[in-house]
Amino acid sequence: MNKDYFFCGVGGSGMMPLAMIVQASGARIAGSDRALDQGRTPDKFDWLRAHGVALHPQDGSGVVSADQVVIATGAVEDTVPDIGAAKRVGAVIKTRPQLLSELFNAAPTSIGVAGTSGKSTITGMVAWILDQAGRAPTVVNGAVMKNFASPDQPFASALIGEPDLFVAEVDESDGSIARYAPTVAVVSNISLDHKSMEELRDLFGGFVGRATTAVLNLDNPETAALAQTLAPGKAITFALGEEEADLSAHDLEPLPTGMRFELRVRGEAARAVTLNVPGAHNVANALAALGAVKALGVPVDQAVAALETFSGIRRRLEVVGTRNGATVIDDFAHNPDKIAATLKTLHAFDGRLLILFQPHGFGPLKLMKQEFIEGFAGLMRQDDLLLMPEPVYYGGTTDRSVGSEDIAAGVRAAGRQALALATRADCGDRIVETAQPGDRVVVMGARDDSLSTFAAELLARL
Repeated sequence: MNKDYFFCGVGGSGMMPLAMIVQASGARIAGSDRALDQGRTPDKFDWLRAHGVALHPQDGSGVVSADQVVIATGAVEDTVPDIGAAKRVGAVIKTRPQLLSELFNAAPTSIGVAGTSGKSTITGMVAWILDQAGRAPTVVNGAVMKNFASPDQPFASALIGEPDLFVAEVDESDGSIARYAPTVAVVSNISLDHKSMEELRDLFGGFVGRATTAVLNLDNPETAALAQTLAPGKAITFALGEEEADLSAHDLEPLPTGMRFELRVRGEAARAVTLNVPGAHNVANALAALGAVKALGVPVDQAVAALETFSGIRRRLEVVGTRNGATVIDDFAHNPDKIAATLKTLHAFDGRLLILFQPHGFGPLKLMKQEFIEGFAGLMRQDDLLLMPEPVYYGGTTDRSVGSEDIAAGVRAAGRQALALATRADCGDRIVETAQPGDRVVVMGARDDSLSTFAAELLARL
């Protein structure tokens, strides 16, 4: 593959792993990033330079030839100088989902992991099981897989293996799931996030229909309904405590850093399993991963042994540290489902929660205002405190009619403590003033690398 690729937004969580995989196939990689121009996350860009990626300002100066293939995020806007330059010189322009789905569909065997929540964790679990089973998968994940991270590979959101077995997290939010034709289609759950339920049913139905085997969650009404539409033998089902499923988990016992449960596989003896990642939602994720590798013939015992050494995904309920008796946790939760999973997991143990939730846009707040309010109000305890800065806003024509104060006011009206403050720094100051021994401070939000830095700074200040 002797080609030149230019990635517009090369430092992004979705772009960077893809760039590394394309580079491993023999292509030359260059790119630009708004974060680079703004001086954010310099260590990431130093790492890319050290690994042979030529970096340019995001002003179009890096796109100079019709022989380049320019990769854009989902939105190809002429206002982005690199895209304008690509059109002027006649370069081929592809979106990230286009390129990823082409690589994915070219592999003889593929696992696509989809669903509203749990995708990155399931993808990481599948990657680790297949790696430990000697199957050398190529993996594209939207988050860093801690099992594969090392001083030389700090941004391990991709795994470069053989091209004939491809595992990818597949996104429905931009509709690109319609491009994938997987051998194994995993759907963790389906709930309102970015699109209407009608659109989601069509997208997920098509995705599952194109697969040889579908791995489906019977605990979620939407995915359980999908299972009903498939021919016998095409679905592998999983559930918590549900005897009817092919894979089920029983007697769940929360541990301080993980979960213990009994695994039942249809037609086999029950097994005791201990995970090193906490929460019932991670037991469900583990069942999904076991279903996916079972479809490829990995023995259950071998898969379970790997799962027990799975160390998690960066920013998924990640403990940053404990200082003066208060613990700081960094978490990616950003929609009502993910927030609910995090709060339930943390409330399995005692201690007040100080929650900083940074919304990742005005759009989701408007679409899911009521779900956000009900989620926080229903799962927060009397002494918990929610703090919200205004959503991340990079400019543009966004409808800003629903903001953080609308959510906080709704949570207060339901009898829980919530405040919307102007900036994230203000929220941080309030947490530092308020925190006491025994508290858990949770930094929640998506699509912003600086949240992890912020969480580390909070810990230092406690």
